[in-house]
Amino acid sequence: MDTLTQIVSDINSILWGPWCLIPLLVGAGIFFTVTLRFEQVRLFGRAVRHVFGGVSLFGEKAGRHGMTSFQSLTTAIAAQVGTGNLAGVATAMASGGPGAIFWMWLAAFFGMSTIFAEAVLAQLYRTKDEKGHIIGGPAFYIANGLGSKPMAAFFAVCSIIALGFIGSMVQANSISYAFDSAFHIPTWATGIFIMLLGGFVFFGGIRRIASFTEKMVPLMALVYVLGSIYIALEFWDQIIPAIKAIFVGAFNPSAATGGVIGATVREAIRYGVARGLFSNEAGMGSTPHAHAVARVQHPAQQGLAAFIGLFVDTFIVLTATAGVIMVTGSLDGQHTGIELTQMAFTRGMGEAGSGFVAVCLFFAAFTTIVGWYFFASQNIKYLFGYKFLNTFSVIVLCFIMLGSFLKVDLVWELTDLFNGFMVIPNIIAIVCLYKLVGRACRDFEQNFDQDKQCEFGSSAELTCKLSPSQEKEGAAQTDAEQQAPEEK
Repeated sequence: MDTLTQIVSDINSILWGPWCLIPLLVGAGIFFTVTLRFEQVRLFGRAVRHVFGGVSLFGEKAGRHGMTSFQSLTTAIAAQVGTGNLAGVATAMASGGPGAIFWMWLAAFFGMSTIFAEAVLAQLYRTKDEKGHIIGGPAFYIANGLGSKPMAAFFAVCSIIALGFIGSMVQANSISYAFDSAFHIPTWATGIFIMLLGGFVFFGGIRRIASFTEKMVPLMALVYVLGSIYIALEFWDQIIPAIKAIFVGAFNPSAATGGVIGATVREAIRYGVARGLFSNEAGMGSTPHAHAVARVQHPAQQGLAAFIGLFVDTFIVLTATAGVIMVTGSLDGQHTGIELTQMAFTRGMGEAGSGFVAVCLFFAAFTTIVGWYFFASQNIKYLFGYKFLNTFSVIVLCFIMLGSFLKVDLVWELTDLFNGFMVIPNIIAIVCLYKLVGRACRDFEQNFDQDKQCEFGSSAELTCKLSPSQEKEGAAQTDAEQQAPEEK
């Protein structure tokens, strides 16, 4: 087993190294940033108004007609904000120094354009499944936009394995061991609880998933960020030195830490960019499954929501973790991962710090399980329809239970491997279809108005025209769909 783990680890070091996926993902981000003329800057204010103008913890019920834009966003953020935001950033800082945070920010900035493109294409190529429910994701725009069904099937299989099976194991493992460390709760007991809670959400269908994420994700992020702000204010005199250390460490890691970490600029870039991309998932092809089912008037609207989700993931939640580690002086070169994060919060909150991190990790990891389950289930439907959906759900629950008490070093490595496999067909598709993304962005800026009815479909042809009567008919149709019986 150790030999297999080492083999997969060696493959990952190449796949996620400086000559493969990292330049591919960063390059795609730069490409879309230039092509779309820095839309993440130009349209940021409009994106904030779109997202937070529709905030509701008790939005319309999701169903065959999809989710609200905010519900789709929180489902995407549920997947993005996971163990990477609490443990991954600590690992990056322990290996690359505080400068790794600067490179995480830079990767996220360019990633905002990539994730915009993914969301727009997911909207353009979404369709209806055999029961009339809205469905979409990379497999659909790879098959129907790029015209490669074998590549779409490869992506779907990899996402089912990476997100549905292996991903659920590692997230459950993180939760169970954090609760064992903080509260001495047996890992098997935590596993049973996660499995039962997961089953309750999974078998409630899209309606329950949307209802869960729209409530839990904002609450989770708010509690964690407020706890981080409390510690930052407690160590207020260290805020400016911490910010300085991040920028100095990006180009001179030894000067930022006094040589404690022993990192080089290359390591700061490598760990910062790699962990940042892994956390925000831009280009990976996971979040488009959520954005595809959003009810919006124009595809670009959900693109705006998508890059706000990445902004929240990296520039708020991930930065909160990094800030606590820096201001408390916890970066000592000896601790890493979740242990480093727990130590930092313990220094800031006393004995309650370890428990605070464990509870936050539970919500972050469990919402990731829910988000990833939803993404994987969309690919089950793409490949097999509904006939294997319940069986798939049961298998995921079994993997959750197994992951809660098994040693999963190999599983972590396999997660990285299959996540890497997902990236390749997804990046090829979105880059090849970049003209459609640009056309949608231009159409949105030039023609979109709240009083216009915008029509778009699987043909990826955009038309926007004044049509108040059609708008009323569309609203009536949506109301009728909401009253229709939902599949559980």
